[in-house]
Amino acid sequence: MVNLHRARKAQARRAAEVKAEENRVRFGRTKAERERQADELERQKRHLEGHALTERDEHEKPRG
Repeated sequence: MVNLHRARKAQARRAAEVKAEENRVRFGRTKAERERQADELERQKRHLEGHALTERDEHEKPRG
């Protein structure tokens, strides 16, 4: 005898696991990859800030 409720739940779990595996391959990144990207973005930000001509205060009027 087969319990249909259990069979349906098991089938749904298998389908969800397949979809999860596809999503891990499609969207997943390792922690090292996320950290490497964050470090690279921070390095680029510092590089651009270091090349800024001046920082204008909020109360300072623009020239020209």
